[in-house]
Amino acid sequence: MEASIRDTKLITIGNSKGVSLPNCLLQKYGFSNWLLLEETEQGILLRKKDDNKLPYEETYKAIAQAQEDWTYFDQTLLDGLEKNEFTTPSI
Repeated sequence: MEASIRDTKLITIGNSKGVSLPNCLLQKYGFSNWLLLEETEQGILLRKKDDNKLPYEETYKAIAQAQEDWTYFDQTLLDGLEKNEFTTPSI
């Protein structure tokens, strides 16, 4: 994709500044009411927010409700790694 450069004026929005984005760009990149603003070394990057991702709190709730079977994890507790065979010699 070829880069496109446009002159855009900063506008005052209360105590902040903003930019007006052309509707065709918003549609082209799938922006809705929310977007992600990322600060990079090159400048500010606007990205589409993934609405399918759950917030952390909802993710934790979903994990708790999943009722996964973790009994196989108990086998790792008996793998013998708790015994440190490679101790550092005392000087």
